[in-house]
Amino acid sequence: MNPLEASPAEPLCPLCGRALGTENIDRHHLVPRTFKGRAQFPIHKICHRKIHSVFTERELFKTYHTWEALQAHDEIRTFIDWVAKKPPEFYTSTATSNAKKRR
Repeated sequence: MNPLEASPAEPLCPLCGRALGTENIDRHHLVPRTFKGRAQFPIHKICHRKIHSVFTERELFKTYHTWEALQAHDEIRTFIDWVAKKPPEFYTSTATSNAKKRR
């Protein structure tokens, strides 16, 4: 089996689809806590950091509060294509998106 593929019982990251593994895991609120979001989902730390480097809390609340909406965004899609080749425990720092900096 390819080391980047998950076994059938292994949980997957809802953003990138890679096996979650046991290292560098965060929890993401699809609806930010600022806007009373309660449901949390396990997600790779690098994926979580990428989401928050691209979107403001308000953007997450208004537009990007589903996995499908997040995955459809160009910058997130490019990130997913890149991180898909990495092992589940991979982590590196994430820079804030230039688009977010201009807001």
